[in-house]
Amino acid sequence: MAGAGLRAAARRWLLCGGHGGPRAASSSPSCPGCGPPGPGAHCPGVPRSAPAQAPTSGADLSAHLWARYQDMRRLVHDLLPPEVCSLLNPAAIYANNEISLRDVEVYGFDYDYTLAQYADALHPEIFSTARDILIEHYKYPEGIRKYDYNPSFAIRGLHYDIQKSLLMKIDAFHYVQLGTAYRGLQPVPDEEFMDIFSLPEMALLSCVVDYFLGHSLEFDQAHLYKDVTDAIRDVHVKGLMYQWIEQDMEKYILRGDETFAVLSRLVAHGKQLFLITNSPFSFVDKGMRHMVGPDWRQLFDVVIVQADKPSFFTDRRKPFRKLDEKGSLQWDRITRLEKGKIYRQGNLFDFLRLTEWRGPRVLYFGDHLYSDLADLMLRHGWRTGAIIPELEREIRIINTEQYMHSLTWQQALTGLLERMQTYQDAESRQVLAAWMKERQELRCITKALFNAQFGSIFRTFHNPTYFSRRLVRFSDLYMASLSCLLNYRVDFTFYPRRTPLQHEAPLWMDQLCTGCMKTPFLGDMAHIR
Repeated sequence: MAGAGLRAAARRWLLCGGHGGPRAASSSPSCPGCGPPGPGAHCPGVPRSAPAQAPTSGADLSAHLWARYQDMRRLVHDLLPPEVCSLLNPAAIYANNEISLRDVEVYGFDYDYTLAQYADALHPEIFSTARDILIEHYKYPEGIRKYDYNPSFAIRGLHYDIQKSLLMKIDAFHYVQLGTAYRGLQPVPDEEFMDIFSLPEMALLSCVVDYFLGHSLEFDQAHLYKDVTDAIRDVHVKGLMYQWIEQDMEKYILRGDETFAVLSRLVAHGKQLFLITNSPFSFVDKGMRHMVGPDWRQLFDVVIVQADKPSFFTDRRKPFRKLDEKGSLQWDRITRLEKGKIYRQGNLFDFLRLTEWRGPRVLYFGDHLYSDLADLMLRHGWRTGAIIPELEREIRIINTEQYMHSLTWQQALTGLLERMQTYQDAESRQVLAAWMKERQELRCITKALFNAQFGSIFRTFHNPTYFSRRLVRFSDLYMASLSCLLNYRVDFTFYPRRTPLQHEAPLWMDQLCTGCMKTPFLGDMAHIR
């Protein structure tokens, strides 16, 4: 465990004011980073020493600033002993709202990327097929065929400016993160200057723009955007993606045995299950047989396919249609939703009327924040769980020593800049400029640990991303995969971590000592993963 050393270091950090700024009556030259010295002030985190006079000459001020810098370096080193890394568990479930599974009686699921998690090997197939559709059906230049899918280029949650052909990452306050705007495959200078896409779509859009710019070809940005999105849509509408998955389920479907374990466990504890998916029955049936077995329908109380989400949640006009065993439409009037039967389309309002599954006793899982979760939480009061596969990789990066030290020193250096900016003589400004340069380098290093072009999907340099803000708004829980449920009892209560507001004391550092960041504990979960 991090133990007493970490606890003592964290206490010293808190007593010295943390990152949030100096305490008005606690500035002392013996407290690293607390700010310019004040007469008679003393920081309770360090032993009392004889008063020291603030330097007055330029050279002395410069030496004073660098001394504070070195003191903060030592404090950060003490604050982060080697054991502090690997605190977060990639298989944990993270809570935005307090929710007790004891109160949940009904569990609902999307299919694609929720019950069935797909391998990244699917992305190059989608990219290449959509690229060829652009060339062969939309008559785009043959030269575009030279582009292959680059899995390390884009991340989820980016935004695209159609008029300027810019792919960018924005934060929760709608500001563009500097260094994350790309026109084609080339970065746009920071001084030059909404929709969430699939990774293959963003990559293809950037490649086509890159080709046109590289060959000085004029193009209509709106037409190009529509053509690329239509080509990606054709891959799905024509059933090509379904064919690839059906032909090699071992290659494309991940964690099927864990999906079966989750569903079986919930049913064994008396929970009711339902499935609402946009995919056709034949495709879902083959995938579920692969993961669960031929009797998979007996696990679900209601199964709805080709639901046409998100309009399923808002359009009252589409009635439910029953399918027979061969998947053909029946003409019966639907007065109840029967277990073991398959229904097509329909709408949420009839679903609620026929099942009476309402409010917080329903927990629905999906991978898309808008088409799966937003309406359910905002309009109908269901509890929601978001499946974010990228979470597992990001947590593994956060757990590295390089990330922890880089981020902590970056925050400490930011605190120094904030406190020492009162020194404005020429020599001090040179020191502050050097710190600013180092801070920017640290930001770039931390960003590149996740993705060289766009960084983390959850954060810009210091703010949450727009995607992250939507995730908090539309989901009670989020996790890397549905199998994370296996790590918790069915009556477990999830508590969100209390994070400080800007005007609050940074007491969250004490969580390093209490173990709050290590939930559930890695040791306790070793038998599961």
